Formats: sequence, C-alpha cells, structure tokens
Amino acid sequence: MVAWCVGFAGVNIGFVITDRFAGGPYADYATGITVMNWLVVALKILGAALALLSVARGPRFVPPAIVGVGLWGICATLAVYTLGSVAQAVAMISGLAGSPSQINLAGISYVLFFLLAAAGYGVLAISYSRRHSLGWGHAVLGLLGAPVVIGLVLLAMPAVLAAVGLMPAP
Repeated sequence: MVAWCVGFAGVNIGFVITDRFAGGPYADYATGITVMNWLVVALKILGAALALLSVARGPRFVPPAIVGVGLWGICATLAVYTLGSVAQAVAMISGLAGSPSQINLAGISYVLFFLLAAAGYGVLAISYSRRHSLGWGHAVLGLLGAPVVIGLVLLAMPAVLAAVGLMPAP
C-alpha cells in the first residue's frame, strides 16, 4: 500500500513538474489543478504513513485508535470513489450520461487500480483493528469520514479555488 500511495503520488508530482495542464482544454484550470495535485499528494503521503504505522514495530508515536480510524477511512474513501466510478460507467452504458464508447481499457484499469487499493487498505484495517483490539466504533468512524474526504477533494476545494480566483467559476 505504501508503494501504491507513493507511486501514485509520483504521477501527481509528474503532472506538476511537466505542467501537463498548462495547455489544451484545461489551461484555464491549470493553477487550480496544480493546487489540487499537491493536496492529493499530501493525502497519498498520509496514506503511506498510515500503512507504515500499521505494520511498524517499536514505539508508537500515534495512538492505535487514530491509526485504525485512518486505515478504515482510507479503505472507505477508496471504495466509495471506486463505486462512484462504477456508477458513472453504468450511467454511460445505460445512456444516461455520456456514451459506452467512452469506456476504455485505461478507464477500466484505473477503476481496478483503486479497487485494489481499497481492498489492500481493508486488509490493513481489519488486521490492525484485530491486533490492537479496536472496536467497531473505530471502523464506523473511519467509514463515516469517507464522504467527508471525498466532499473535500471533489466539491469543497474546487469551490474554494474558484472563490479565490485560481479556477474559473462553474
């Protein structure tokens, strides 16, 4: 899971370094996308740190309850994001939004990539919770955090960036 987070953070860093969105249809959004890329990098580094903390032996700098809630939260966030992508594909297949021709191998691979990560963090969360005798309350708290994180990344941050002029207003 550490490799997944760090590797995928590398993709976002690559976007920033190469100025990928400076031209083309997203040029007006380039500054805002850069800010979003750095936010996502920070979340992925946090995910990598929690994965490491979940298997580390030695002194605990972070209480087990926080690590457990974080692992469940990451698992749920990735799962909800994946389910959203599947719902989008169903809408495309059914003709409600877009068209089935927009579904390709790259998109399917992307969804599977996130599904794999959700499953990996699920394994970490279950294992860590068992080893540290964390109750279901920790899992529920982490699961409830998923919509908050997704709302922050997909709704609140773009709105804030638009309000401060770093992205065009919708």
